[in-house]
Amino acid sequence: MDQLAIADRRQLRRKLGFWRIVSIALVLCAGIAAYFYSDAGQGGGFSRPHIARVDISGIIQDDRELLERLNRIAETDAVKALVVTISSPGGTTYGGEVLFKAIRKVAEKKPVVSDVRTLAASAGYMIALAGDRIVAGDNSITGSIGVIFQYPQVKDLMDKIGVSLEEIKSAPLKAEPSPFHPPSDDAKAVIQAMIDDSFNWFVDLVADRRNLPRQEALQLADGRIFTGRQALKLKLIDELGGDDEIRAFLDSRKVGRELDVIDWKAPSTSLPFGLGSAAAVWLKSLGYEAFPYLGSLEKLGHDKLFLDGLVSVWQVGGD
Repeated sequence: MDQLAIADRRQLRRKLGFWRIVSIALVLCAGIAAYFYSDAGQGGGFSRPHIARVDISGIIQDDRELLERLNRIAETDAVKALVVTISSPGGTTYGGEVLFKAIRKVAEKKPVVSDVRTLAASAGYMIALAGDRIVAGDNSITGSIGVIFQYPQVKDLMDKIGVSLEEIKSAPLKAEPSPFHPPSDDAKAVIQAMIDDSFNWFVDLVADRRNLPRQEALQLADGRIFTGRQALKLKLIDELGGDDEIRAFLDSRKVGRELDVIDWKAPSTSLPFGLGSAAAVWLKSLGYEAFPYLGSLEKLGHDKLFLDGLVSVWQVGGD
């Protein structure tokens, strides 16, 4: 093949590569534009009167986006009521606290119902307390009023493998408890005082929100869990039921039954319409297996979970 033919072929390849990239960019831009001009992007139906519903599931932690969403619900005139659907074993005490306060701000302006599904225990129950009414299923699991602080202890393992850790610190209670040695009595006392303080706050919250004498609330705060039927007898919830009972309560608060229930969901962390995965597949089909950040496109939207602070969790299957 002569040099002229080789040069022509290289030029053709460059042109094809350029137009491939341009076509991909145009399709992605069109998809993103369609998303932001659709109901999903603009909130479409959110402008008409409706009942907002927020789902809180999994481990409860400090969720800024959820707090902002609750604030928007409180300030949106089109929202006539809020249903908080809860399926959670608990989470951090701080995460439960800030969500409780955010939901109470909504309740200052419009009715709020806590819809306890399969499980709303510990910090999950703390959030349920923020509702004007708590509705649960007969066999929903709730309660687990209490606080737990856990840390690993690996000293015995380190001794077995012949690894030691030396430390120099400014005071005996600095960085206590440590996984590298058993806590001292003073360290245990400090940790217990911190747990007791958070626990007393939780008990006071239960007593206040459920109109119970504090001593009665304290008796229920031994970490036990309850079925919906048990919780109703103990006045930890208001009613057994589901959507019909929630609608009946909202109707009593002059929230019309004709209003639609619209889910206020977290914004998608992936590209709209699955464009991240679609783009990755398309790029591969065009021969760009080594395209930079291809793996990121496929995995876009996966979040890591971290816990911080005091953790009050009912642990399924725990010892």
